[in-house]
Amino acid sequence: MENHSFRKFLEFYLEVWRNSSLTDLKNIISKDYKAREISGGELVNFGYEESITGWEQGFNFSKEKENKWDVNEVSIIPLREGEVMAILSATLMIGGKQLDHVSLFFQTCKKKENDDWKLIRSYIETGVANENIKKIQFN
Repeated sequence: MENHSFRKFLEFYLEVWRNSSLTDLKNIISKDYKAREISGGELVNFGYEESITGWEQGFNFSKEKENKWDVNEVSIIPLREGEVMAILSATLMIGGKQLDHVSLFFQTCKKKENDDWKLIRSYIETGVANENIKKIQFN
């Protein structure tokens, strides 16, 4: 049952992302959310409010320029009871063309009451070459 409820949550989350729906995203992210991003070699830690601001900027850019999100599932890793990590690659398609680099999102989600899942933690690596995504190995 946990796999089914997580899969349903993940499909909804990806749909929300691809549609740039900030309202729905606010309900997916836990108020206790913690994240770390590496961008241009710089490390930035942030929480829920900063995350929502970042998503809003990204979603606005996507909508204004009629770009599309290219978000793909790389792997799903059960961590512990009621906790799953989704590894996702994401970039924008600008003018119908995929960028040369993506961001890798290591998204930890936790099951709450009534099979309700929330995004609780993220680690994000930006500027990963597209070709390197095909080289990811899990042993």
